[in-house]
Amino acid sequence: MKKPHKMKKLLLLGGDIIILYTSLYLTLLLRYWQNPNISDWQSHFWPFTIVFAAWLIVFYIAGLYNLHLAVNNARFLQLTAKSLIINTLLSLAFFYLVPQITIAPKRNLLIYILVFIILFWLWRRFYNWLLKSYLPKNTVAIIGFNEQVRELIQELKQKPHLGYRVAFVLVNDTEAIPDNPEGVMVIKNKEEIKELIVAKKISAVVLAADPNKTPGLRQALFSCLPLKINYVSLSSFYENITGKIPIKAINEMWFLENLSEGGQGWFDVVKRIYDLIFSLIIFFISLPLWPIIGLIIKLESKGPVFFKQRRVGRGNKYFIMVKFRTMKISNDYSPTREKDERITRLGGFLRRSRLDEIPQVLNIILGDMSFVGPRPERPELIAELEKIIPFYRERVLVKPGITGWDQVSGEYHSPSPADTLKKLQYDLFYIKNRSIYLDLSIILKTIATVLSRGGM
Repeated sequence: MKKPHKMKKLLLLGGDIIILYTSLYLTLLLRYWQNPNISDWQSHFWPFTIVFAAWLIVFYIAGLYNLHLAVNNARFLQLTAKSLIINTLLSLAFFYLVPQITIAPKRNLLIYILVFIILFWLWRRFYNWLLKSYLPKNTVAIIGFNEQVRELIQELKQKPHLGYRVAFVLVNDTEAIPDNPEGVMVIKNKEEIKELIVAKKISAVVLAADPNKTPGLRQALFSCLPLKINYVSLSSFYENITGKIPIKAINEMWFLENLSEGGQGWFDVVKRIYDLIFSLIIFFISLPLWPIIGLIIKLESKGPVFFKQRRVGRGNKYFIMVKFRTMKISNDYSPTREKDERITRLGGFLRRSRLDEIPQVLNIILGDMSFVGPRPERPELIAELEKIIPFYRERVLVKPGITGWDQVSGEYHSPSPADTLKKLQYDLFYIKNRSIYLDLSIILKTIATVLSRGGM
């Protein structure tokens, strides 16, 4: 089920690369009113290739290769505009600050940006039309119904460019027929499955109910094997579409089948190496700022410079997390609220810029934390949350991190139990899929968040 996603992203990336170089060619054509000769093309090709690589990285960080955002709405246009501003500044810095570059394309760069904006907009419009109209759709059927199924159907209806269409939902005799979400067919007769799979050209069946518990259903699905369709669990399909794990649709067996911790030894070693390298670099670069920040903290409010608190790390090991203090000293130990009056003026800036978390590099150097992972929580909070949220303590299977998959999800999550459940869904997705590529993706998106003080 992941292959169509990858193919669409590769098509999107390939089209952007073509647009980048086509824009360069048209720029030289417009600038000199003739086909660029070999000398002019070569003098521009390699410097602009370096610039294009940076542009693509910025596009990726901004989320322009996220198929969930690849639509021409206000959010997409806003991200594109911010990305182009950043890319323009990067290009100017590159061409005028690198002495080895022999060209200084002032007018060419201006013409290029205007040409690129037009071609890029036209290309993305065409791509989204292509996704909706002509690229192959995956028609799926869903066996069983619950809240995760409802959420999936709504997600797929709202985002047709993802390429999935739900043909029908089968519910059993004990389930109440749900409200027909946006016209999706709901059936109860198991004998209709094979006929509908053929008629609707189903490519995959999503199992939200266990066929082993219903013999008639198991036999009906077994009879469909010659139709060469894919059977996929609800948890896998939900994960692929949303980037989250459906907590209410998994059990202990899911952890046994999906979290092979014994095979992550090499990754843990590599992760520890780049954690150490990056944390030491950040420590020495930021060290001159520490006394300045500390002095302002002391002048603005009474109390220590550093905020220290016991948190739970990997394997339920306790450690003391260190941050710059951003709140006034008080007897109120409740979770931070929006527009919290306890936050100082400097504290607000430190939080928005994430500078308050710089001292956590000491926790990384000591091995208690990593750059990427679930956020560390207080032991008393974990004890309360695991009573009401299933599998909450499984977050400590890996080291906690300064940033994580939840933080770059684009969603704001309050400390409420409902939002904590959503955060756990993202955390379990990271634990299952963690890799160097995913870590790098999270770090790049975090950098974008820090630079924009609240996200692009």
